[in-house]
This record gives sequence, C-alpha cells and structure tokens, in this order.
Amino acid sequence: MTENAAPDEHVPGGGSPAAPAPGRPPTFTSWLRSRSDGELAALLSARPDLAQPVPSDIGALAARATSRNAVLRVLERLDRFTLQVLEAVIALGDDRLSEPVGVQTVDLAGALGTLPLPGAADGGGASGSQGGAAEDGPAGDPLAAALDTLLELALVWPDRGRLRPVQVLRDLIPHPAQLGPPARVLLAGLPHGAAARLARDLVPDSTAHTPVETVATLLSDPGRVLGLIGQVGPQARRLLDGMAWGPPNGTVSDARREVTLAGASSPVETLIARALLLPSGDDTLTLPREAALALRSGLLFREVTTAPPPFEGTPNPGEAVSRAAAGQAFTVLRAIEELLERWSQEPAAVLRNGGLGVRDLRRAAQAMDTDETTAALFVEVAHAAGLLGADDRVEGEWLPTRAYDLWRETPPERRWLRLASAWLDSDRVASLNGSRDSGGRVRNVLGSGLVRPAAPQARRDLLGEMATAPPGFAPLPGSLASRLSWRRPRRQSPVYAELVEIAAAEAAALGLTGRGALAGHTRPLLEGEDDDAARVLAAEMPKPLDYVLVQGDLTAVAPGPLVTGLARDLALVADVESTGGATVYRFTEESVRRALDAGQGVADITALLERHSRTPLPQALRYLVSDVGRRHGRLRAGSASGYLRCDEPALLEELLGDRRAQDLGLFRLAPTVVASRSNRAALLERLRRLGYHPVPESGDGTMRLSRPEARRSDPADAPPPPSGSFRDMARAAVRAVRAGDEASNAARTPIPLPEDGPPGSRNAAVLEALTRAAKDGRRVWIGYTDTDGRQVSRIVEPSSVDGGFLTAYDATRASVHRFAVHRVNAVAELDGPEPGGGNGVPGGDRREAAGPH
Repeated sequence: MTENAAPDEHVPGGGSPAAPAPGRPPTFTSWLRSRSDGELAALLSARPDLAQPVPSDIGALAARATSRNAVLRVLERLDRFTLQVLEAVIALGDDRLSEPVGVQTVDLAGALGTLPLPGAADGGGASGSQGGAAEDGPAGDPLAAALDTLLELALVWPDRGRLRPVQVLRDLIPHPAQLGPPARVLLAGLPHGAAARLARDLVPDSTAHTPVETVATLLSDPGRVLGLIGQVGPQARRLLDGMAWGPPNGTVSDARREVTLAGASSPVETLIARALLLPSGDDTLTLPREAALALRSGLLFREVTTAPPPFEGTPNPGEAVSRAAAGQAFTVLRAIEELLERWSQEPAAVLRNGGLGVRDLRRAAQAMDTDETTAALFVEVAHAAGLLGADDRVEGEWLPTRAYDLWRETPPERRWLRLASAWLDSDRVASLNGSRDSGGRVRNVLGSGLVRPAAPQARRDLLGEMATAPPGFAPLPGSLASRLSWRRPRRQSPVYAELVEIAAAEAAALGLTGRGALAGHTRPLLEGEDDDAARVLAAEMPKPLDYVLVQGDLTAVAPGPLVTGLARDLALVADVESTGGATVYRFTEESVRRALDAGQGVADITALLERHSRTPLPQALRYLVSDVGRRHGRLRAGSASGYLRCDEPALLEELLGDRRAQDLGLFRLAPTVVASRSNRAALLERLRRLGYHPVPESGDGTMRLSRPEARRSDPADAPPPPSGSFRDMARAAVRAVRAGDEASNAARTPIPLPEDGPPGSRNAAVLEALTRAAKDGRRVWIGYTDTDGRQVSRIVEPSSVDGGFLTAYDATRASVHRFAVHRVNAVAELDGPEPGGGNGVPGGDRREAAGPH
C-alpha cells in the first residue's frame, strides 16, 4: 500500500523516514541509512551483538539486524505489552500479500482496545532501552512509547507513513495474537476449482478478475463476515468460538474435501462452504485472520496491560538494607582472602575433570567459616574474577593468581565490585554443585558441568526488576515472579524460574541485596556506573581499624575490619580463631615461631602489639613471645644427610638424651655439632614437633629466615580489564559503519590498472595513482585485501607513499593507518565535490589531528 500518513498523525521514531530515491521503493536498509548517528548508536547500545564484530557498512548492519538469531535475542527482552504491540503490527500488516501492507498507529490503538493511562497500575516502569514499554512515553501514551522502543530496536520500520515488521518476524511469530494467516494466503493454496466454487457460492455476481480476489474481498469486510457467521448453526458457532482466540488450527480428516453450500451436511462442512474455515493441509483446517478478528470484535487480545502487576512485599529503612548488604560484602571479601591466603600455602588439588574435590570444598568452607553451598559460590566467584586458577603442572593445584596480589592492595569497595561484576557476567551456577547431569555424573565446583548460558541474563533480570521497586522495599518471591513473567514473557520456563531463584539466594550471599531488598550500591552497578557504586559502597562498609584489643587469655579481638598492613602482620603472628562481627586471633607457640621464622624479632613482635593494642599487653603474652624467642634458633639444621649445630653443648646433650628423638639417629660429631640420618626438612619438622624450634642455615653458617612461600598461578582465562564504556564503543562503531557505507556506495570512476604486462607493473600503477592523490590532497577509494583475506572498501586521504606502504587517514578507523600497497587491488577517483572535514576537523588537518595509528 502506498498511502501516506496524515499530516497530524504521530509518526513513531521522531519523524518521517527519509524519502527513497525516485522510482525506488523504500527498504529497511535505506531506512537504517537515514537514521541519525545518535539513533544508530542507541541501536548498537541496545543490541550489542550487532557490533561484534563491527559491520562493514549499513547493508551488513541491516542483514545482521534482521538475522534469525539476532532477532530471537532481542525478542526475549520485550515485555508483554511491547510484544503485544509487535504482534499487532505483524497481524494487521502482512508482507505475504501481493502488495506489502503496513499498519497505522490508529489501527493499532483500535485493535489493542482502550489503553489505560500511564500510572493506572502501581509498580515501576520499564526502560525503553531494555525493550520495555515506558510508562511515561511520548505525550503520556504507552502505545507510542512501545512503538518507539520497537523502532529503536529496529524490529519495525516506517514505510510511507505505515509501520512494517522486519521480514524474519513472520517465521519467528507465525501466529501473531494467536491468529491464522490472512484469507488471501489460504485461498492461494487452494486448487483453482475449489476457489472458483467458493466464489460462485458466496459472490455469484462478482466482477473480480480471479476467484481468490473475489473471496478475499468478501472476507475483508467485517460486516459481511459477521453475516456469514450468522448463517451457521449453534454447533458450528461453538466451533468458531473455540478457535476465535487461538490456536487457529484444527485437525479433521480429509480437510480438502469438495463442499458446496447446498451439499454441506455437518457443522464443519457448513463452515468450509462459507470460507470461515479453509484447508491449510491435508488434515488441517485454519480459521482465516479476518474471521477471527470479526469474532473478536476487532480486538487482538483478551487482556492488554501496559504495566506489570503491582509489587507486594515489605518496606524496610534504606539505611538498614545498605548496612546489611555492606556487612555481607565485607564478609565476602574476608572469606575469599582467607581462603586464597591458605591455598597459597596449602593448595587444593585439581580433579581429573578440572574441578574441586568434595573434601577440599569442605575444608574451604571451614576456612571461610560458612556452609558448603556458600563456599562453592565464593570459590566460583573468585575464579570468575581471575583471582583463582590452576597451575600448569601435570598434577594441578588451585592457586591464587598474580592478579590476586594486586586485588588485595585495592580499596575494599573496588575489590567487591570486581567480584560482583564477575558474578553478574559469569555463566556458571555454583548452586548446582553436587547435582547430577543427564549421564549420572556428579557436578563439581570449578568443573565443566555448572555452565548455564542463561544465568547472566536471569541475574540481571531479577536485580533490574528489584531496582524498579522503591528503595528498601523487599518484594515477595511470588510478586517478583509475576512481574518477571510480564517483563520477559518469552523467557519463562522451569529452567529460567530455577535460575532466578538461585540468583536471588546468591545475590544475598554476595551482598548485592540486604533484607530481601536491593542495596543502594547495586543500583549504579547495574547501570555500569562503577565509580558511583564504589562511592556509595565505601560510605556503607565498615571503616578499617588500626587497633585490636589484646586479652589475658592469649587472644586479640579485632572489633571490625583491620587495615591491610595490620591484618597481614597480625595473621603472621597469630591464628584466626573465629570470625563474625569481630575477629578473634589466638597467639600460640607455633604462630609466634611462624613470625620469628619470617624474620621478625621478639622486640618487633612486642612493639607491633604494643603499638596497635588499645589494652595493655598481658604478662602471659610477653612471656610466650620471649620464651619462644629465647629458644628460637638455638639449634640450626644443615645438609649432611642432616646435622644440628648449637653454641650450647648442654642443649645438644639434652637432645641426645631425649627418647622421643631416638628415631632421628642422632650422633655427636663435635661438642657443638650433632649429625642425623634424616634429611634437613624431616629433621626440622620432627624437632619442631618436639618443641625445640630449630631454624635452617645456609652453607656459610647464617640462618635462613623467610616468609612462607606464596605460590601463584597465571591462568590464561583471566578476564581482561575493561577498555572503555560501551557507549563510546557504540559511537566508534557507528563512525566505522558510516565510513564503510560511504566507501561501498560512493560514486567513483575507476583508475585503469594494467592486467597484463611485466611483473610489478600493476603495483607501479597503484603507486603512481596514490602518489598523485597524496600530492594533490585528494581522497580516493581503494579496494583492499586485509590480513584476514577479506575484500574491503576504504575511502582514504593519502599523505605519503614510501617503502611500499601508503600512509593515509582512514575514516573507518578515524585515524592514520598504513596500508601495504601490494594488497591494494583497485583504485578509483571519487565523483562529486570533496566533503569537508569530519567532526569539525578540515580534511587537510584530520591526519595531523588523528595522529599515527
């Protein structure tokens, strides 16, 4: 149809589309080309898969935007009302007819029924950029807002004042609004004799050229369709009413039977004779779209809601929610750091399937003072954040990565943001640990069986929906499920419901929610505003303390998180006994010896505790430190098979007489030297258990004191650091697409290049043409074979040709680039006037402004 929009008609998308070239009908590609750079950037931001990789031109973008998989992905993000509007556009206009049919917004409003005003239903709105109908759309009209969303997502496009869906939607939504095909499509599949019989019986005086046109014209009039319906009996009417709201197909035997008005003997034959049911297969009858709309009184849906159901739940003070979530976030940081510090000394083994064993997971849960389900989540999140990896040995071990050392030195809020972002984007579901796959194999943490591709979207759907609630409001699970069912109707399935339920539990365990409500620091995180999220979380998290309370029972209590340096020093000289609101450290002989082995002295340990303790050091602790320090290093072990050296012969005499050390095979070599049949490592370990506190010594007789070895892995799958906001990348992609489109469609005059001749003559001609263009300061078109072997078009501004390379400004990259001349397979002069500089930079200055690339 070629009807234009009325002058006062609302044209969705911000105005009428650009007029097509004279004599050429408009196309989806030409409409995309007429969109502004901002609108194309919004399209790529809303559908990021279209920019990976960046399309070569507008035609490639149009093909990718209308591909089956790309459209399926964006359909899953539409809310129920926007999806109903899209189905209405498909149902009321059909590209399968001889002339493409579009739909006007006034037709949509009538087919959708009376729409409630925005705000009639409680609850949060939906973001247009996320595929939802904004409840405060243009002029307060939810229909206009939904249409603008569909236009932004490039699912529909305006054609001469009407809206048309992209072609692939006919296959993806074969029965929009549970309607069958138009009568014209069904009639076209009938034999000529059957169509002619219907035309003779129903419109005997028709002047149409074909029987199909005769019957289709009859059924296009709702009044005449209702007249035909009024001629059937009660049983036939019940059949029609049962098919009116879908599904539109029914199964019968011999659906293609020959039936006339006079010979119809059953309710089904009565409907077939009046074209109210038409065969679409040998045993299938279909209700034509026009008949269904007449039965529905012109409405497409029984119920149309422009907003999700209202929230049900419990309000909480925002401060209480933030404190609870921030406290849990701190617990996550402390637990993961405690585990990774332990695994740097005593790593867990990697199973054959690449996972973590049940016993190792149980020990990890004990180390983090939590249950095994939460421990599995923390381990998976640490791995997703690149803090944990397997080494490359044959018998692998799970170790902290080198990135862990940098992560440990960053502020707490930044450390948590890295973990939370990794969880949001991870496709692994830790809660599936311990379950069995279809083959009966048990799924392990860090193994391959925990991958669920839909998990990231389920998490963002859940948290995004919670973000629409008022701050501090904790919605009930059933209320959230109802709203998600409205918000994402095409995603609903038992698997999706399970993923949402798991996401709610994991979000609470990681500190993204508190008391069942979304935390204040999570809202900016979901919007990609990491700096704002860090600022909010920093104000909510407990402030690090630089003091402890040393008690008389050889313990020290940290009433809150400690500054990094103090926490590390205290963990060296004492063992963590319990965690919670406060951390309790216990001093033992072994912990004090550990600090002495790391090079600390008795005075250093005492000074550390006196400096950071708000209470006086008890005498018992001073005695413990001095006693262990007095005995530490009196014995020294070296390599013979093993030997002991001591400046006090009496101590060696005591050791030789100790019955507990008889298995070491000690014998005296000198008054201050005793040899052993055991090697040095075994000798050290055994004497430490006996309470003698030996230390190793080097070949020159000096003590070898060092901190415990911190082992690290360096996995190849560590997440790369972000390279910039996606908005910036979308704008850069639009610039590249525009430049590629200009190169593909620019009017040009080819420069003849010799096909035959001596070797190198073609390259010489290319060099001459490019050198002349550089000298004259003119842009030229080149055909180029890139390093991947693809043939691409470029419009470049040459600056120099030297050494077999062309240096030129390439608008596709918005930078100066070097092209290998032997890869240039065609050169052409551009027809028409030279354009001015892009982005306010004159053409002659852009090469200097961009800089080398």
